Amino acid sequence: MTSTPDRRFGSDRRRQGRGGRRPEDQDGFAPLVLVADDDAGSGARCEAILAALRFAVAPAHSSEEALRVMHALRPNLVVSHLRDDAAFRERLGADNTTAGVPIISVTREIEEPEALVEEIRRVLRSARESGRH
Repeated sequence: MTSTPDRRFGSDRRRQGRGGRRPEDQDGFAPLVLVADDDAGSGARCEAILAALRFAVAPAHSSEEALRVMHALRPNLVVSHLRDDAAFRERLGADNTTAGVPIISVTREIEEPEALVEEIRRVLRSARESGRH
């Protein structure tokens, strides 16, 4: 058996840049983004892009799963690419626990990775400035 290094004793990564981070952000904070996508391929691409940019990512492959994840993890933001996006938004808005969480629906305008990441950063900054997260 080969031994693997214990990650707990590795370098301190709390000061490394993370997705959407600015100098005034808290050390070690990585926004949790729920990626709700019923297409496994596009959901996996979105998750990989966000994880590479050091966002914390929680996947959901249906609106029902997304609601369960919302209640369990309380994400800072939802990226929705669901076929039933309107019904999903309505259910989130009707629930006091999830009503204030910002939602980005993936559209043609923000389908490209750079545009999506910029929109996520814009929404997170806006939510932080308004005191929601």
